[in-house]
Amino acid sequence: MNTAEIDRALRALRLSGMAETLSTRVMQAQAAQQPFLETLGAMLQDELDRRRSRLMQRRFLVDFDWRFNPKLPRAACFELHTLKFVGEGTNALIVGKPGTGKSHLAKAVAYQATLQGYDVRYLEADAEFARYALATTDERTRLLKEWVEPDLLILDDLFLARRMAETAAEVLQLIVHQRYKLRRSVVITSNRVVTMATTILDRLMHRCAMLEFEGKSYRMKEAAARIAIGPETS
Repeated sequence: MNTAEIDRALRALRLSGMAETLSTRVMQAQAAQQPFLETLGAMLQDELDRRRSRLMQRRFLVDFDWRFNPKLPRAACFELHTLKFVGEGTNALIVGKPGTGKSHLAKAVAYQATLQGYDVRYLEADAEFARYALATTDERTRLLKEWVEPDLLILDDLFLARRMAETAAEVLQLIVHQRYKLRRSVVITSNRVVTMATTILDRLMHRCAMLEFEGKSYRMKEAAARIAIGPETS
């Protein structure tokens, strides 16, 4: 069998991890004159790594207790997890009550994007914007560059405070405007419907999926479970 035939056979056997590194491993073996078993072992490890990666990619959402909150937009969550929106340069706005899983989804998307080789920046929005407000001019320039350049920017818990500081509104406008021009994706999670300047909202929502998280709090559920168990006895 030649390399192309081996590749087809590996894919038919669902050994995609080995298939994807086949040509590299062949060249490596030829260049280093590796023994057959060493090359085979490396290819098997490639397959194991690929399978572990795929399991990790889905673990965040598969293990999620969807039955606890049946109103959650499950299909939309899995669609976001495909990262199609990152390739298209569109945005996502995840809005809902505290504890309903917004940050969980945002972290799952960020993790998946990192595995796929995207440059990702994850910010606890209000805390980072407060840091920006206290920064020097040079530090602000550096921070803004770090927030504009990545393929995907996650702004978690935006508008956690009821009133947005002037500097936070300023930096948010800069981020949204510059990333809009570059067609780079933003994911925002918030406990309340976003209210902001029209220019920011227009650019953010022009290419944007909106997911509404309703229902009960997972954090309250976990807290109730801990109380029910009671303190551990020695």
